[in-house]
Amino acid sequence: ANYCMDPKGGCAALARFQGVDKVEALDDLTVKVTFKELTVVPYTLFVAMWSPIIQAKQFADCLGTKAPTCTEANFYPVGTGPFVVANFKPNDAVQLKANPNYRDPNKPAFAGVNFKGGGDALGAARAVLQTSEYDYAGMLQVAPDVLSKMEKGGKGKLLSVFGTNVETLFMNLTDPSASLPPEERSTDKHPHPILSDVRVRQALSMALDRARLSEIGYGSMGKPTCDFVPAPPIFAAGNTECLKQDIPGAVKLLDEAGWKPGPDGIREKDSKKLKLTFVTTTNATRNQFQAIIKQWWHEIGVDVELRSLDASVFFSSDPSSPDTYQKFYADVQMWTNYSDAPDPGEYVATYTCNKAPLPDKQWQGSNVPRYCDTNYDALVKELGKTAAIEKRAEIVKKLNTILSDSYAIMPLVWRSSVSATSKTLGGYVGSGDSRFWNAQDWYRRK
Repeated sequence: ANYCMDPKGGCAALARFQGVDKVEALDDLTVKVTFKELTVVPYTLFVAMWSPIIQAKQFADCLGTKAPTCTEANFYPVGTGPFVVANFKPNDAVQLKANPNYRDPNKPAFAGVNFKGGGDALGAARAVLQTSEYDYAGMLQVAPDVLSKMEKGGKGKLLSVFGTNVETLFMNLTDPSASLPPEERSTDKHPHPILSDVRVRQALSMALDRARLSEIGYGSMGKPTCDFVPAPPIFAAGNTECLKQDIPGAVKLLDEAGWKPGPDGIREKDSKKLKLTFVTTTNATRNQFQAIIKQWWHEIGVDVELRSLDASVFFSSDPSSPDTYQKFYADVQMWTNYSDAPDPGEYVATYTCNKAPLPDKQWQGSNVPRYCDTNYDALVKELGKTAAIEKRAEIVKKLNTILSDSYAIMPLVWRSSVSATSKTLGGYVGSGDSRFWNAQDWYRRK
């Protein structure tokens, strides 16, 4: 708790500690969490995969600004799971070995696990469904027809589980220009010269055909959506306004915003071209989405530069890297966001003003688009004091609509979590939350 709650540490999971006053170890098996005020949903910290329990002794010298430098502790954490880290190669591979102190002496069944990172989703699917080099592959953002053909080979099977995953576009509301000082780039000191105008953001959204994207990228494993909270059903707002593509309406909106077509068809305003840099991870489905979206935006007079980065680089927490999604040195980004708990209270709180990544927080923070609305923040605070599930649902729906109407984020597809397992791997049970929640029960089929 001290590690994550230190304001200078830039902890990515800080939202899970919202309202926490202190955490005390009463004895070897009991921890007491004290909140600053009445907290109706206290199950936010230490109960989901993004808020793990770490050993105080191991991270004692990793508090505050020292947090990003604690490579050894982060690569080799001491925990109570079925496996422990034997070797960690950044952006490459992780070797695990069975934990000799695991609470069940008869588990896990495997002596070790080899994780391979990097590469792309298509290669991962092939490694399980075609070459049998690996037993499991997750996050398979691969065209549905391609996956289906692979599965027919008989070496493995696909599993699809809907959770809260939403493939989303994020608009940078701050200026990412390289001409700015490093400590001011992509911060609220400089509003974005183009995307600060909600009319431009709305036009970009209106140009999208979400149903087509869903069908092309996911088939039956995806559903077009306007909601960034698609589940559980009681919390889903059920907004549908964004589902109809409206190119003429988008053109009209840009005209009204003062962006007029230039000689080359690209819009201009005050001698500035309407040009955006659009970044995502190197992934066949996402890169196909990029190309399609670029074409739609070109139709309304927007010039788009596409870039893709290896996921291990894009999602890195390295504060020295210029390519992390939290640093957001681009205009538009695309990736999947989701709630890691059934109650989305902490998830909607990730977009409050104080959650924006900043240099003095080691560029950590969940509010990647740098969205800030005092009305939104006030509703989040009200949600924190509301216990009745029906009333909580009403507030979450309002928050969902406020954020969607801001067009700071643009939900595209509610996508299932697609995994592949070899025919010899037993015990795997899919979950919309975590892919490895029951790894202790995995075994080799004979």
